[in-house]
Amino acid sequence: MNSLGRAGEEQARQYLQNKGYRIIAQNFGTKNGEIDLIATRGDLLVFVEVKQRASAAFGGPMAAVTKSKQHKISLTAAEFIKEKALKFDSIRFDVICITGGELTHVENAFFPPRMTV
Repeated sequence: MNSLGRAGEEQARQYLQNKGYRIIAQNFGTKNGEIDLIATRGDLLVFVEVKQRASAAFGGPMAAVTKSKQHKISLTAAEFIKEKALKFDSIRFDVICITGGELTHVENAFFPPRMTV
């Protein structure tokens, strides 16, 4: 990961912590992919993809979270839940977009196909 990506993840981490989330994992990876941040808030488990771009050209950061990327995140999330034997009332997939230093938190950014864990 380059320094811009690391800086973006740190900015996202601080943002989530300031909003009351507890970060329980960062850069969790499997053969299927990687999840940038995994956080909890109460009975909510949140998988967060962080995308940073210098500008909104070419669709901006959200455009980089393609259906294929969403599928990989979903598979990796299922593996995380199974590996950690976690039970939560709600699971959510968010994207934090950082464009030119400005952060936008997209809650429920996508809904994966039914997950089996």
